[in-house]
Amino acid sequence: MAAGELIDEDPALAYRHAEAARRRAARLPVVREATAETAYAAGEFAAALNEYRALRRMTGNPEYLPVMADCERALGRPANALKLAKEAAQERLAGEQQVEMLLVEAGARDDLGQRAEALRLLKNAIAEKRLPKESQARLRYAYADMLERSGEQVAARQWFVTVEHLDTEQALDAQDRINALDGFVLEIGEDDADEELGEGEPSVEEPSVEEPSVEEPGDEESPVGRTDKDEDLEPVEERDDE
Repeated sequence: MAAGELIDEDPALAYRHAEAARRRAARLPVVREATAETAYAAGEFAAALNEYRALRRMTGNPEYLPVMADCERALGRPANALKLAKEAAQERLAGEQQVEMLLVEAGARDDLGQRAEALRLLKNAIAEKRLPKESQARLRYAYADMLERSGEQVAARQWFVTVEHLDTEQALDAQDRINALDGFVLEIGEDDADEELGEGEPSVEEPSVEEPSVEEPGDEESPVGRTDKDEDLEPVEERDDE
């Protein structure tokens, strides 16, 4: 219980609580899962990977494969992450877990210098319209981030705009990324650090609600990150005000 209460506030301390529980009841899956999750949150990826491996053996549940692969990436072993992605392809992962695995796989491809393949994976996944809005937003965020790191700022901005409209819970920092690409930086002096912004807060121009088009899987591959040919944009589903 202490680990669960502290994981967001102080993950390192939460991990120590979970470790104390593990020393007393290492055979309980719930204890091993708490240890794995707090270790991951605290950045102790080697320990987290060991715990997730133990959980996989104890439960036979494949849902741990995406986070195991992410630990492998964090430990600088993208090739191992891809092996786990291949293993996950043989399992019946839930939709959200499939998206998590694909995000890790794309990141591992990028780590190995295979950015074109990483972008292709993300682009094909984005073409799937039946995914929940949260998953759609996360895929587009990863795609936009990779485009920005490729030097395609204009295309990246367009995709961050689509993320902002899909991310109704504001779980991602898409608007901050848009502001940064626009060169908008808000500086707060020491005297104003604890005060809320008033009427003088600089405004940011409302972005377009149109989304860059994505080729359906199986279409001929075209260069990613085009800035002068992305004018044919598909509409973005409008946010439900209710």
